[in-house]
Amino acid sequence: MGSTHSLVYTHLVFSTKNREPLLGYTIRPRLWQYLGGICNELNCSPVQIGGMEDHVHILCVLSRDHSLSELLKILKAKSSAWIKSTFPECADFFWQSGYGAFSVNPLEKDVVVEYIRNQESHHKKRDFREELVIFLDKYGIEYDKKYL
Repeated sequence: MGSTHSLVYTHLVFSTKNREPLLGYTIRPRLWQYLGGICNELNCSPVQIGGMEDHVHILCVLSRDHSLSELLKILKAKSSAWIKSTFPECADFFWQSGYGAFSVNPLEKDVVVEYIRNQESHHKKRDFREELVIFLDKYGIEYDKKYL
């Protein structure tokens, strides 16, 4: 094939260090925009970004130019530095080292968009850990409960 074609929707999930509830209502909208800007800089088109006070969900199209691990490393490093410099009350902010990354069928991306948009209602029923276990089980990913 003479040219490269790619469309890989990826649902990223990562949390604040120790799941500290540091992403309040005043931080979140600006953080979502900032994370979207980083995705755009890396040619990883953001589709939907959201989350709660202790974690983030990003649905984006993975770029052909950057690996998944590189994308997460840059997202976390740049956004952590931005949070610390923009919100003095978050001077000790860090992201947790791990992350979840889940492939999304293009035909089902709208379901994921709605899921991310409705985080508040989802988390009235279950916390972040329970949500993560559901994703890991759904995708058949092995894990050690002590690291969740």
